[in-house]
Amino acid sequence: MTDTPAPAPAAEFWEARYRDADRVWSGRPNPLLVREAGDLTPGTALDLGCGEGADAVWLAGRGWRVTGVDISTTALERAAVHAAEAGVGDRTAWERHELGRSFPEGTFDLVSAQFLQSPVPLDQQAVLSRAARAVADGGTLLIVMHAGWPTWQTEPPFDADFPTLDGVLAELALPAGEWTVETRETVRRPHTSPEGVEGHRDDNVWRLRRV
Repeated sequence: MTDTPAPAPAAEFWEARYRDADRVWSGRPNPLLVREAGDLTPGTALDLGCGEGADAVWLAGRGWRVTGVDISTTALERAAVHAAEAGVGDRTAWERHELGRSFPEGTFDLVSAQFLQSPVPLDQQAVLSRAARAVADGGTLLIVMHAGWPTWQTEPPFDADFPTLDGVLAELALPAGEWTVETRETVRRPHTSPEGVEGHRDDNVWRLRRV
């Protein structure tokens, strides 16, 4: 029997993932961010787990001033290049944080957490609670997470706990009367495997406004 190696520290894992590939993500903004933030009045935004910067660049292109946060230095360097090439470098800032250990200062009109799910340890509840505290009065907290594996994923690559619509709200324990739930929905989308097997995947989305 072969011993299973201990998980790499989060920073080491994500830095290696970005460093070992020319590009990890598509360069396009997450569709549910586009759907949910498209009608918001631009202000200041915080993009948690920004990766190579596609969401932040999209927001900046719509007039937001965006702070993008990631654990990987390589990802942040690529994000800065993407923003400069898109002509929004002056509306974006990039900060390295290992969420759960450190967090950006200040409050924001939009705090976006898109797929803050990780194969290595991450205190998701603590991060989302801190994200809620970073929302300014009248601002929006937008959370999107996978609700399960794709239908063609018969052998999951790692153990994962997928959050439920009610579970995340319970864990946030937001003060009564201070927040309005504007979106609470499971969205099904087509999802094709790398080998071309067609299927779908469900994502959960929460849009909450501090009132």
